[in-house]
Amino acid sequence: MAQRELAVERLGLRDYASVLALQEQLHEARREGAIPDTLLLLEHTPVITLGRGAKQENVLLPAAELRARGVELHEITRGGDVTYHGPGQLVGYPILDLRPDRCDVRRYVTNLEEVMMRVAASYGIATQRIEGLHGVWVENRKIGAVGVRISQWVTMHGFALNVNTALDAFDVIVPCGIRDKQVTSLQRELTREVALAEVTERALASFLEVFGYVVQDPPADQPA
Repeated sequence: MAQRELAVERLGLRDYASVLALQEQLHEARREGAIPDTLLLLEHTPVITLGRGAKQENVLLPAAELRARGVELHEITRGGDVTYHGPGQLVGYPILDLRPDRCDVRRYVTNLEEVMMRVAASYGIATQRIEGLHGVWVENRKIGAVGVRISQWVTMHGFALNVNTALDAFDVIVPCGIRDKQVTSLQRELTREVALAEVTERALASFLEVFGYVVQDPPADQPA
C-alpha cells in the first residue's frame, strides 16, 4: 500500500488573520480534491483566540488594552476555549482529508497530542495526558495545546507547542479556561533556549511517523 503524501509549508512568523484566511482557502481546496493533504508550520505574532466553547470572562483585559499591547483578538471556529499564540511557539495546522479510513475525531486529536509528546521526549522531557483535558502536560503544566475544526472530514486549526514562548503572555487569559494549572515551555523545562527551526523539523518528523506520511516532492519548477 502506497504511503500518503503530505505537502509541507514552513511559513515563518505570520499574523493570525492572514494564516486563518490561508487555512480556509486550503480547506476548501482540499475538500474539492484540488490539493493534497497539507501541513502548515509557523509562528504567530501575538494573538488571543477564542474557540467555540470560549467564555469571554477568560480574557482578563478589554480588547482595547490588548490592542495597545500589540495583541490581536479573534473569535474562531475551532473547538475549545481561550488560548494565546505568539513568537517562540510552534504552531501546526494540518489540512487533512480523513476520509475514508480515518474518520475518528478522538483518534485525530490523540495523534496531534502524540506528535508533541514525541517532540518533548526527544529533548528528554516526560509528558502526559490528563483525563478530561486536551493537550500535553509536564506534570500539571501545559506545554502543548490542541484545538481543531473538522468539516466534511477535512481538518483545520491544529496544535501549538510552547518552545521559547514568553509565558507571561498567558497572564492576560485563563488558558483553555483552566484556572488551577500552569503553562510551561521547552525552554523553561530545559532551562535553555531551543532553536525553533530544530523543533520544527522534529515536529515534522514526528507528524510523518504518527500519521503515516511521506513528504511530497515539490514541483519541478520549485526549489526543494
